[in-house]
Amino acid sequence: MPLTIKVPYTRYLAPDGTLQGSLPAWADDPALLCRLYKQMRLTRLFDQKAIALQRTGRIGTYASTLGQEAIGVAIGELMQADDVLVPYYRDTAAQLRRGVRMEEILLYWGGDERGCAYADPAVQEDFPPCVPIATQALHACGVASAFKIRGEHRVAVTTCGDGATSKGDFLEALNVAGAWHLPVVFVVNNNQWAISVPRAMQCAAPTLAQKAAGAGIAGEQVDGNDMFAVYDRVQAALERARRGKGPTLIECLSYRLSDHTTADDASRYRSEAELKQAWAEEPLKRLQSFLVQHRLWDESHEQAWLSEAQTRIQAAVTAYEATAAQAPADPLDYVYAQWPSALAEQRAQWLERVSHTRTQEG
Repeated sequence: MPLTIKVPYTRYLAPDGTLQGSLPAWADDPALLCRLYKQMRLTRLFDQKAIALQRTGRIGTYASTLGQEAIGVAIGELMQADDVLVPYYRDTAAQLRRGVRMEEILLYWGGDERGCAYADPAVQEDFPPCVPIATQALHACGVASAFKIRGEHRVAVTTCGDGATSKGDFLEALNVAGAWHLPVVFVVNNNQWAISVPRAMQCAAPTLAQKAAGAGIAGEQVDGNDMFAVYDRVQAALERARRGKGPTLIECLSYRLSDHTTADDASRYRSEAELKQAWAEEPLKRLQSFLVQHRLWDESHEQAWLSEAQTRIQAAVTAYEATAAQAPADPLDYVYAQWPSALAEQRAQWLERVSHTRTQEG
């Protein structure tokens, strides 16, 4: 008989933007609510531009955040400047809200590691997006361990997709976080698809949040399409960790409205009916409907913000494309803290070939 573990679930907004019960006290702030919406809209517009850049060969393979903006924006809004984000590859929303510049994100997806040399001091200790599945969870535990050893009231926040929760790295991270009582928050973006593998096929557990129980830490579910729910529970988890009360696992139920990446074709493995239903529950329209219903937002606000956001995005694209190419030695010189003498000859030969090729092309 399957083990049943009761997991709390939080939702405030129905898909049509109507309230289900009372909102928490922090939500009585129109400026905050509009700021959250504007950041979600900015993220979606940037996402669209990034996909267009990839399709025209101006950046490499890109992982879209379409339909998952509420999760990242809430995380980025709530984290303090001295907290550390340990993200995975679908965290554009959190990075943007934290202070990573758009042109830096484009540099990263364009294959230029200088995109991870963040200019904003508030994010200079944040990690680059992690592409290997689930390894970032253990990295976050290392960061949180340092905070605890130093006696600092800081929190490490790490994110992953639903597929990552089936990896040993993730389960090991939960275990060490619980055993060492670390100030770390795990946010699982359960967007229902681990590339082409649906949630139901990759794990038999009724929820992913209940995996926290085996590690002795708090676990809960939220409606990841409901900004109020995500914000409220991430806020509580951060405060819990900052007070020395240990880690939390939050499973955000969302849906990946895009392909897995620009190298994928999701139409080959999921139905149009499923996608249509997911669009009816997506987070951006849900929050917009609430704001309009409560006369906090209207079409004039929308058009003004669209114009400003597009201007910002285009400026970032221009800055990205104006960035000078990396020096030929950079891919080699930043692999090691000190270049091994045994490879010096190979390095010299490679640089000579690069120089010769450029001379011929010039």
